Formats: sequence, C-alpha cells, structure tokens
Amino acid sequence: MSYSEVNSTILQRDAAESAAEVHGIATAMLCLDPATEASSWMTEAFFEDAHLLEDDKYALINLFDETKELLAGDEFLFDLFLPDEETALALRCTALIQWCRGFLFGLGRASTSQQWSSDAQEIIKDIVEFTKLDADIEEDDDEAEGSLVEIQEYLRASTMLIRSELSDIVKDVANKTTLH
Repeated sequence: MSYSEVNSTILQRDAAESAAEVHGIATAMLCLDPATEASSWMTEAFFEDAHLLEDDKYALINLFDETKELLAGDEFLFDLFLPDEETALALRCTALIQWCRGFLFGLGRASTSQQWSSDAQEIIKDIVEFTKLDADIEEDDDEAEGSLVEIQEYLRASTMLIRSELSDIVKDVANKTTLH
C-alpha cells in the first residue's frame, strides 16, 4: 500500500488532512496504548462526516495494523508513513509537518508530560518545532533534502524511544492498580 494511494483516498473522501497526519495519530495512540484498536483510531483520526467506503476502511485498518505490528516488533522496522523520495521536496516536507501534528494530537489524548523523562519532553519540544518548518523549499535544495532525511530518521528513532518509555509508564500504572 503506497502513501499516494492512501492519501488520495483520504483526500477524495474528505476524510482527514492527509495520510501522514492520520498515521501520526495512529502512531501516537499506539505509543500510549499498544492495545489500541483500529476503531478507536478511526474515531479520532477521521472527520465525522467522512464518506469512507468499506474498501477504504479495510485499507486504512491494514495500515493501522501494520503500524501496530512494526511498533511492537524488535527489528526496528517502524517508519513514518510519508510520500516516497520521488515526490516533490515541498510536498514531502508538508507531509512530515502533518505527521508531526497528528502525532502531537494523538499524544494529547492522554498521559501528562510530568510522567515523562526529560529526554521524552525534549523530543516533544522538537516535534512541536518541526510543525513550524517552512515547506516552501526549492526542489533542487540538497541541504534541505538532507535535513528532511535527518529529521525523518530522528522522528523514527524518537518514536521508538517514546513508545518504550510510555509502555513502561503504562506497566507501572497497571502494576500499581493491581496492588491496590
């Protein structure tokens, strides 16, 4: 399943801002609670009046399930769902900004930053800054291309760190709840 296919479906059905945004939401929700179901994600990520067809929903659930599997895996295969390298640089930057916004939205559903380590808090601050990037980039800007790749890799690694930290917090809360 390609980014352009999923994004096209989302835009045609007026279901959300972009495939990157809804993937960011899914990723954050799964970081907060690895047991999150696709139905919960769809309620949060898609506009109420979205006209998604059953085939659309099936493809989106597959995207969610694949994200869930990659986040849970030990192979570090998780990656952001963004346009491929053949897509214009400005569009890729816009999608990265939308992914960050979605991720922050998804994180905002629960957990307070008081529980998080200083590293995780710093990552969140960085992600907020990434939402302010200027997507008006010249196509042949090699420096911007390199920076975008570095930011994507940083986000990928940071997501795994946040997931690990949040799953530890969830385990601690569950343990405390069962002890009382």
